[in-house]
Amino acid sequence: MKINPKLIIVGGLAYYVTQWIISFVTGPLIHEGVLTEAYQANASFWRPELVQYPPDMAALLPRWITTGLISALLAAAIYDNIRSGLDGSGAVKGMKFGFIAFIFYASFAAGWSGVFNLPDSIWAWWIFEAIFYYLPGGAALGWTISKLAPE
Repeated sequence: MKINPKLIIVGGLAYYVTQWIISFVTGPLIHEGVLTEAYQANASFWRPELVQYPPDMAALLPRWITTGLISALLAAAIYDNIRSGLDGSGAVKGMKFGFIAFIFYASFAAGWSGVFNLPDSIWAWWIFEAIFYYLPGGAALGWTISKLAPE
């Protein structure tokens, strides 16, 4: 496995920032809209910061940012090692990678749905939402890496 710190950091940041921006749309629509009642009915599953009124999102931001950045950097490292096996421009390769990541995410979520007793609607919306993170995030990752290190 090759490691190129510059590609991992810059590509990972492109992946992360793209997904972060998208969360400003999907968050209010899905998590503060469609799923509000399901979340309230299953309050025992959420962190205390999320069930207080008002929710203390700032208390969780350090955790969310840290885990998101680590995940994005790992995704960039993986992408850099498999991109030669994908066809198309950098953005297209990245979208293909994003679709692969989405399939893994959906598979894991489906598996966890058999462990955690949350309504199927929550799992379905989480999986549906993920495609809006992984495809554009992958495209940004692929485009960025292709500009930094063309094949």
